[in-house]
Amino acid sequence: MTKKVKNSANKLAIGLVFSCISVMLNSGIANQIALAESRKIQKCDIFAYVTDTDPQALNVRSGRSTKKRILGQIPINETVQVVAAAKDWVQITNASDGFKGTGWVFVTKLGLSTQGYGTNGVDVYASSNEQSRKVGRIPANMPVKLLGCQRDWAQIEYEGVKGWLKKEDQCGAALTSCS
Repeated sequence: MTKKVKNSANKLAIGLVFSCISVMLNSGIANQIALAESRKIQKCDIFAYVTDTDPQALNVRSGRSTKKRILGQIPINETVQVVAAAKDWVQITNASDGFKGTGWVFVTKLGLSTQGYGTNGVDVYASSNEQSRKVGRIPANMPVKLLGCQRDWAQIEYEGVKGWLKKEDQCGAALTSCS
C-alpha cells in the first residue's frame, strides 16, 4: 500500500514539474526571465577612446543591437564618456568629435590606457573594489581592451589578464597622456 502511495506521489510531482515548465514556455515567462538578466544595466562613469579601425568610423546606435538605428558615428581615437553597460554594449555620451548625443556602441570597439606614470604600473583587481584580490599588474601608459564598467571602475583585459581598474589608474585619452 505505501509503495503505491509513493509511486503516485512521485508521478504527481513529476507531472507538476512538467506542467510548470509547459506553462512557463507557452506563456513566455521563460523568455521574460532570460530577458530580465540581459536587460540589467550597470551605471558607469568612465572615459574611453574609440579603437574601431573602420574607415567609416564607429556606429552609435539607438539601442543594444546591430539592428538598431544608427544615430551617428565617432572617428577612431576620439574620447567618449561611458555612462552605462549591459553585456557587450555600453552607452556613451560627450564624444570629443563626431556624434553629439547619447547612444550605444559595442564595448570591444573602445579602449583605454593605464596611468601610473613614474611607478611600476597599476594593479588589476578581481572585482570592482580595492579590497578584492589583485589579479595582476599592468605597466604604466599601456593600452588595454575595455570589457565593461561598473560605477567608476573599468573592466579590462591586458595580455590575457582580465580584471578591474580603479578610476585613478584609467586614462580615456588615446593620443595624450592623462598624467
